[in-house]
Amino acid sequence: MSEDISAKLPERIGGLKSLAYNLWWSWNDEAKDVFKVLDTILWRDTWHNPVRLLQLLPKNRLETVAGNDDFLARYDSAMAKFKQYMSGSIQSCHSNYPALASGSIAYFSMEFALHNSLPIYAGGLGVLAGDYCKEASDLGLPLVGVGLMYPHGYFQQHLTNDAWQKEVYRQLDFLQAPLIPVIGLDQRPLRVNVPLDSHSVRIGVWQVNVGRIKLFLLDPDLDENSPDDRKLADRLYDGDKETRLKQEILLGIGGVRVLRALGEQPTVWHANEGHTTFMMVERCRELIQQGMKFAEALEKVRATTVFTTHTPVPAGNDVFPRPLVEHYFNPFWESLTLTAEEFLSLGKFRLDNQDFNMTVLGLKMAGRRNGVSQLHTGVCRHMWNGVWPELKEEEVPICSVTNGVHVPTWLAPEMAKLYENYVSTDWLSQQDDQETWDRVNFIPDKDLMETRALLKRKLIRIMSDRARKRWKQEGTSLTSTLGMGALLEDKALTIGFSRRFTDYKRAALIFHDIERLKRILLNESRPVQLVFAGKAHPNDHRGKLIIQEILRAAFDRGFGGHIGFVEDYDIHVAHYLVQGVDVWLNNPNVMEEACGTSGMKAGINGVPHLSVMDGWWHEAYDGTSGWAIVSDDNDAVKCSRNAADADALYRLLEEKVIPLYYENDLNGIPSAWANMVKRTIRLTIPRFCARRMARDYADLYLAASKDLSLCK
Repeated sequence: MSEDISAKLPERIGGLKSLAYNLWWSWNDEAKDVFKVLDTILWRDTWHNPVRLLQLLPKNRLETVAGNDDFLARYDSAMAKFKQYMSGSIQSCHSNYPALASGSIAYFSMEFALHNSLPIYAGGLGVLAGDYCKEASDLGLPLVGVGLMYPHGYFQQHLTNDAWQKEVYRQLDFLQAPLIPVIGLDQRPLRVNVPLDSHSVRIGVWQVNVGRIKLFLLDPDLDENSPDDRKLADRLYDGDKETRLKQEILLGIGGVRVLRALGEQPTVWHANEGHTTFMMVERCRELIQQGMKFAEALEKVRATTVFTTHTPVPAGNDVFPRPLVEHYFNPFWESLTLTAEEFLSLGKFRLDNQDFNMTVLGLKMAGRRNGVSQLHTGVCRHMWNGVWPELKEEEVPICSVTNGVHVPTWLAPEMAKLYENYVSTDWLSQQDDQETWDRVNFIPDKDLMETRALLKRKLIRIMSDRARKRWKQEGTSLTSTLGMGALLEDKALTIGFSRRFTDYKRAALIFHDIERLKRILLNESRPVQLVFAGKAHPNDHRGKLIIQEILRAAFDRGFGGHIGFVEDYDIHVAHYLVQGVDVWLNNPNVMEEACGTSGMKAGINGVPHLSVMDGWWHEAYDGTSGWAIVSDDNDAVKCSRNAADADALYRLLEEKVIPLYYENDLNGIPSAWANMVKRTIRLTIPRFCARRMARDYADLYLAASKDLSLCK
């Protein structure tokens, strides 16, 4: 299909192909507009996929715009910025991090969320990885991403008329996505062998251009593989333990071999979560093959490896039974010059535990380890103290790099315009500078609140449009249609809750006292409405029951249409939610949320946070930019933690949040609320942007590169 695009593009606008195949356009509004004006309806119908758009556009339409002065002015401006960006003339690693400029940084992750046109992500881990790649490109870090290519990706969510989640899997057409087949040094499609059981699996590779970053996605769906091997990466997080182990072997061992086949020689290796940690084992094998002893090889791998763990509960880590690991690594440990017990001990948490823990493997084989918020790091030190039993908990060598969000991706263009007009014309390059964001107070309250109101109208409109489309095309019941948000209105205080539905996140906490909630929502003078979105894992029956509980409340006439559930939550819809609600709600069990970046995405758009003191909010909350849900421990003893937390949430809404939202000054402007919005922006952007996160990781990379020089 890419050849078809080239064939029908007029020479004058031939750069549209290179722009479409680089996701840089996705975080640059001017580039988006170039594609949008080609055909607004087709742009919407292709879900903002420029590759598919160019494939479907008639040749005569392209010839017409190639002669249109207005379009050419847009095109030339966007292409000039793209070329300047790709040349590295804005920022470069040589100026920012010269010590890292001589080699690449290999970044391994099980999933990457970059854009809807590439649906190979499930949730927060993938979004974090995608944001990090984009920021690494902006900052000039020489990152090389490695992941898996999933033909069916994660599922699409279909909600039945009886409020039950059904999973729908659709085959991704690689030729309609921003994917480029990778050619090896021999000028043929790259193929790499990965040992699996008693045979080898062949993997091909696809390249995704993320600004100046190359992301390589490994693909076993090749004719030369057996039918079973071809399906190894068919779906994301939807297989048994054996399939999961095979996927992690492909990613870790195969990913290293792919980089070697491409001539990459990373100086630093970054493993994003335990799924990726077989990468460290393969690198040890390489060094031993070159003549090193295992202890020496392990020292060198440790010196050059950063490992990030995201999971704050033991059950959330990948653990494989010993017989399964023995089956797949029986021939492998010999190449490490290890006995079976020595190899298996690398993933063993305690001497009396025979399971193989992928997080433990990463902790033992990486020289630098980090949690993803300050509180989470403390949880990790406690949880994994057994890896270093000789150390006190506070001495456990796990540091903290709090997550951040890629501001250009998640910020509403309307908010960006306010920042440009009142904060700084160059605010984006100063995004992690606190003094810059102190100027957010210069934004007039009237302009700020009008912009926030516009974003809420956009959210409600898209929810109504999606509900209407479902009703028209698929015959959903009227009740289901209304439950998807068709009755929401733009004057009411709107609270958003959007994340994966599982027990510990307590999505239904706000429904603990139905009658009290109805009084809050249905107050005629100060109405409140709730917007929910998210998916439950296909195997999480309890998570599906939580969705059903919320949907049935949305269907209930007793709530008067004040609850809406957005079906099939994805990156596209997420933008409207984090930008359009008035308050972002987060109430997991305390100490069970590693970070929670969705609240950061809302915060950069001026949406205050209403959360328990967990994840990033534990270090961000200062009493001026949102609210902390803190219940009385005595109440929790008397009744239950859920009841106590629900009561604390209701009291905050009744006594703090709702009165503040509906309080207007003499000019009819909610100035006190506007001040809360400004404080939210001032707190969130400089401290919780991906720019700050990338700089923190760069410090770890610099330390690792110094350690590498000591190992030589």
